[in-house]
Amino acid sequence: MSLSLRISLRIKGRSALSFLRNAASLVSTRAVCSESGSKWIKPAGRDTGLKTYNSLTRQKEPLVLAKEGVATWYSCGPTVYDHAHLGHACSYVRFDILQRILTRLFGINVTHVMVITDIDDKIIQRGLEENVSPFVLARMYEEEFKRDMMALKVLPPAVYMRVTENIPQIVAFIEGIISNGHAYATGQGDVYFDTRSIGSRYGKLVNFGDAAEAPGVKEKRDPRDFALWKASKPQEPYWMSPWGRGRPGWHIECSTIASSVFGSQLDIHSGGLDLAFPHHENEIAQCEAYHKCDQWGNYFLHSGHLHLKGSSEKMSKSLKNYITIKDYLQSHSANEFRLFCLLTKYRSAIDYSDASMNEARSTLSAISAFIHNAQGYMQGQLLCQTIQESFLWERLSAAQASVLSALADDFDTPKAMDAIMSLIYHGNCQLQPVTKSNGTSRSPAVFGAMLTYIRDIMDVLGVDLLDRKFHDDLSGVLHNVVEQLVRFRSEVRNFALSVEGQATQDLQNSVQPPRKKPHPDRVPLLKACDALRKDLVPLGVQIKVRFPCLLLALKHWSLLPLH
Repeated sequence: MSLSLRISLRIKGRSALSFLRNAASLVSTRAVCSESGSKWIKPAGRDTGLKTYNSLTRQKEPLVLAKEGVATWYSCGPTVYDHAHLGHACSYVRFDILQRILTRLFGINVTHVMVITDIDDKIIQRGLEENVSPFVLARMYEEEFKRDMMALKVLPPAVYMRVTENIPQIVAFIEGIISNGHAYATGQGDVYFDTRSIGSRYGKLVNFGDAAEAPGVKEKRDPRDFALWKASKPQEPYWMSPWGRGRPGWHIECSTIASSVFGSQLDIHSGGLDLAFPHHENEIAQCEAYHKCDQWGNYFLHSGHLHLKGSSEKMSKSLKNYITIKDYLQSHSANEFRLFCLLTKYRSAIDYSDASMNEARSTLSAISAFIHNAQGYMQGQLLCQTIQESFLWERLSAAQASVLSALADDFDTPKAMDAIMSLIYHGNCQLQPVTKSNGTSRSPAVFGAMLTYIRDIMDVLGVDLLDRKFHDDLSGVLHNVVEQLVRFRSEVRNFALSVEGQATQDLQNSVQPPRKKPHPDRVPLLKACDALRKDLVPLGVQIKVRFPCLLLALKHWSLLPLH
């Protein structure tokens, strides 16, 4: 299996940037230059055999990479002025799933770069409101974002790149666009992209070429023109430039940073659907104007919005309808949220509700129950009817083929999960317990193969079935099971010690009866109760005889087997 190029580095300085530039040079090819205008050009390179929905064409296209086995991938990171919420988490987890599939299942090394927007109108405004430096504020929320991603098991990119550490490159990029005749400076010190200069090519992503951005700015030649450089205002951070003091516009940062690493051609660009216009549209315009090419990014992938159940609006900070990642993880697990994402297509809108989270949780529980039962059968602790072994081998092979086919077709995770759960269903149908073996032949190997595959494919998707948190969640279920076991023991023991006439009432009320010599035929029940009490002690469960209660030694609880 191929190793990923996701190098876990926090890169600072030119040496690290040079490393990534050198890596990108291995996959760079000649920029696509033709008279095709806004028409998508199928890239020259290696066909992966996969298909993905491309927002540039609004349909599925064969995924063709410039270099065999390597995908260059750029994604828009957060604007770090507040806590990240589940809307952000949904997008990042979904694209993490896609990248894991490419790397682990199809052997494609993904070189992923993400930008951190650490200077922006919102950051400046929040800093003024809280009387704190915008740079300090941005660093604080950047680190919180990274902790959130780690908690959600989102693999880090090869590098996070901050806008503030790339200002000279941004200024040079703007100068290049101006020299190519696609931008102009105003007397106020602002620089705007000239959308008329590229004609119908503006709007090639979402056909919003006639939409106006910030109408009413007199210095603009066209209402659609957008800022590349903003002149500084009082109390705002600034950098020196040929146009005076100022700071970058929003869109130019991504074009500059992606180009500084990957050059004039990018395989995959990803982000939330809300970023398609104007952000991604303007990125395309800037890059193609700078590189003088007709197609900079070959594939644009967009994830659907997350909605709170019953709301037609996406979850967002501006609408104040969000749940932070930190708050979510207080009561749910990363595995549950990932299952929640896996059960819908990454391009689809998704409703967050108690019902949808319960579906994810029940799916995890079903997987756990099958693992528990299959392990019990393999270890001889679960007696079952004769297993139709050849049938299960066929179902395993069919599931593997179905999962591979589904994920190769625009990363169809719901269809893949259906195939996995169907395999589990057929396995459970075979694990029908019996009281006596009657010499029934056993078939543990096929269940071993099924368990291995299920664990492996779920790990590919980022669900760690061996994760401590997963077992902590499972321990809550086991805690309830043990409580019921102890209650049952108490009822049986009370019945064994009860006198005539009190047995029924004491059994119902679980009340400790007066001490009397037990009836001879109930002595085995008492011995069995005492043996159970002693056997539970090494497992961290202590039962007090006179006042039945459950004491769990939590430090040992995680050592309890699943079978």
